[in-house]
Amino acid sequence: MAGMTWTIAPEPYDSPAAVALWRAYYTEVSDRWYLLHEGRRTDPEELEREIAAHSGADLAPPRGQLLVGRYGGTPAGSAGVRSLDPGTAELTRVFVLPELRGRGGAPLLVAAAEEAARALGARRIVLDTRGDLVEARALYARLGYTETAPHNTDRYAEHWFRKELLPARAVN
Repeated sequence: MAGMTWTIAPEPYDSPAAVALWRAYYTEVSDRWYLLHEGRRTDPEELEREIAAHSGADLAPPRGQLLVGRYGGTPAGSAGVRSLDPGTAELTRVFVLPELRGRGGAPLLVAAAEEAARALGARRIVLDTRGDLVEARALYARLGYTETAPHNTDRYAEHWFRKELLPARAVN
């Protein structure tokens, strides 16, 4: 895989690549939760119901944006942003396929999502995550996110983060 690079671009939330990444993401985080709390994987019917119920339509322009990262041209990760209010965007669906983690994709996806948030008019970006997703919490801290008070009542959220977005640099 030497010489392979990441490319990140907006993609419709319902494109085949986006849907496949959403399925992989949701399956992983759901299975991790159920294994931790109930000692089992997600029930297949429940998995299908939840994947369908959270299609990602809120990540469509003009109030949101889904980004797909490709590694060597193959869909390998995603990140989404959605506008919560005129100055705040929420970062969501940050995911890299397990076999491609550790190759720099997640920081690139988050940086691209921050740019998309700025384009939506956001001055700050917020997110939530679970306590068992220690890799995500470490990533956000490394990228300058600070833990903050809850901004939502999501039943699975255990940690909330925030980052002030600096204005985009002027290009001369």
